[in-house]
Amino acid sequence: MAEEKSGKRKTLGMITGVVFFAIAYYGTKQFFKKDFESVLKNAALELNKQTPMQIDQYSRLDSASTIGKTNFVYHYTLNDIVKSEVNIDTVDKYIRPNIIENVKSNPDLKVFRDNNVTLDYKYYDKNGEFALDVSVTPELYRN
Repeated sequence: MAEEKSGKRKTLGMITGVVFFAIAYYGTKQFFKKDFESVLKNAALELNKQTPMQIDQYSRLDSASTIGKTNFVYHYTLNDIVKSEVNIDTVDKYIRPNIIENVKSNPDLKVFRDNNVTLDYKYYDKNGEFALDVSVTPELYRN
């Protein structure tokens, strides 16, 4: 009888331990997810202190923003180009692969890769009209 009670106590203790661990694990995960959202927001705020920033002869980084804890968004202006001049085939052939490769290899973007952040690059023409976007998801930079 004493052995049966001892076995029940051990089982109950194990179940309690597993439940406690699960609650602690998921609670901690939720805490850090919320915290990472603020990390992203702070990164955007810090970058915005340096903008506008001329990137090359064709583009200027105007600002950055975030969408929750999953997306970091860069907003660019194409200096001397209007929306109708944007060639999507050229973007898909040359620009998109270069952006994806940069996300894969740039050490400054490691924190985004480690946290499965999608990086969105939004381009506006010289008149401020939306021209195109390139979205780099975790699936793209992990391949």
